Amino acid sequence: MLSPGHIPIDRSCKSMRAIVVRHYKTLINASGLIMGWGDAPPVKGWEADLIYVNSILDERNIKFSAVYTSFLERARQTGMFYARKRGIRLVHDTIALNEINYGTLYRKSKTWVEKNIPEHKKDPDFVYPDGESFRQMQSRSVEFFESLTHKRQGQTILIVVHAGVIRGFISHFLGLPYTENLKRKITHRYIGDFQFKDERCVRYDELGTPSGFVRDGVIEVPLERPEPPASQSHLTASPGCI
Repeated sequence: MLSPGHIPIDRSCKSMRAIVVRHYKTLINASGLIMGWGDAPPVKGWEADLIYVNSILDERNIKFSAVYTSFLERARQTGMFYARKRGIRLVHDTIALNEINYGTLYRKSKTWVEKNIPEHKKDPDFVYPDGESFRQMQSRSVEFFESLTHKRQGQTILIVVHAGVIRGFISHFLGLPYTENLKRKITHRYIGDFQFKDERCVRYDELGTPSGFVRDGVIEVPLERPEPPASQSHLTASPGCI
């Protein structure tokens, strides 16, 4: 009998399963300030969220072949926490998975930003001073994610990133309008379960605290996404694929 977290993967298929989680909560997260590419120490009791997430992964017997994180310390340290629990020695970090670069707005009050920058989380193409736009962040992070579907075929991986990056992933891979979802809640106990054939997400679920996408009724999980007809896509499944 298969354990609850075990999903058989046919390695002849171009398939991959990615478990996506958020980093530990930092002092800046708790203070209501803009963080972006900056960093901050974890809050007191920061391990509670990670222990919660880890317990669910253990209960579902989810095992990883590799751990990927952003280059920011809060994501790297979180990734190492889960890697050590599973005897994984190497954690792959990359700027491509970084949170949006808010540039000069680092440590600015979120309240001040909302009052003084009307485009904030309303226009995904607005480029923050000395930073980037949400669309640019989404593009680089999604491109990297899609590259893993080729590199890690037939495997399950863990990706540790940020709330903004997660919103970008969900919007892109589930075909949701990005502009309308820039403010959806992503807690530090979020666990996203993305399953792919080639670069197409064919199934999405949430195993931890529901995101705003689920809580606000934007989607229902688990969400199955049937492949398009063969005449419309080269993503034709062979028997036994997820």
